[in-house]
Amino acid sequence: MTMAADQIEHDDDRTRPADQPPLLDTELEHLPPELRWREWMGRVEAVIFASSDPVPREVLAKVVGRNCNIDLIIDDIREDLRGRPYELVKVAGGFQHRTRPAFAEAIRVASGQKMDKASRPLSQTEALVLMTIAYFQPITRAELSSFFAKEISRDLIAVLRGQDFIASGPRSPTPGAPYTYVTTKTFLSHFGLDTLRDLPDFEALEDAGLLSKHKLLAGEIPMALATGGGEGEGEE
Repeated sequence: MTMAADQIEHDDDRTRPADQPPLLDTELEHLPPELRWREWMGRVEAVIFASSDPVPREVLAKVVGRNCNIDLIIDDIREDLRGRPYELVKVAGGFQHRTRPAFAEAIRVASGQKMDKASRPLSQTEALVLMTIAYFQPITRAELSSFFAKEISRDLIAVLRGQDFIASGPRSPTPGAPYTYVTTKTFLSHFGLDTLRDLPDFEALEDAGLLSKHKLLAGEIPMALATGGGEGEGEE
């Protein structure tokens, strides 16, 4: 390092607030292209690995160069993880490490976990109600009861809330202004969805004769919601 460069670095240290961390070199122009790419890959994977929640693209962009293609970085990380017991998935608007479903039972046995009420699989009725909320949100409990031609109990709603699959939405404009229900990011994450747009198109399913209100009431659930993409998976 030259004396001039050394002086600039010390000046930067004096002007930077004490609680502000040193600036991260994101461009890495001193590295050859291949090493620069590997460093960006390592940073992105480390940030995702360290987070318990899906990491949005804009957060990952903070640790790589301005012209770095996040999608290509993710593709290369996934290729590196091929054959590993965990993978990198895009869910709930971000990226997350998850153990592969094939290893769920081994993890459960090794950790001594038991299936408690909060993590048990949904019953058919609970899954049907959750699917209806997903497609027709925001929706009130009275509207759900009308849809199924029977009362949807507060206890059933409590089960879905207890697993953080649904939350209270805006007040309905109907008399009494009851609360509506909407799905959550946990719902997206559990079922392996990035956004609600990833749900099977309801109208297309109806047009194809694969789904209708009659089939819903008969207990026929689309595979996308019959089995959770996150069931049996854990974060790495």
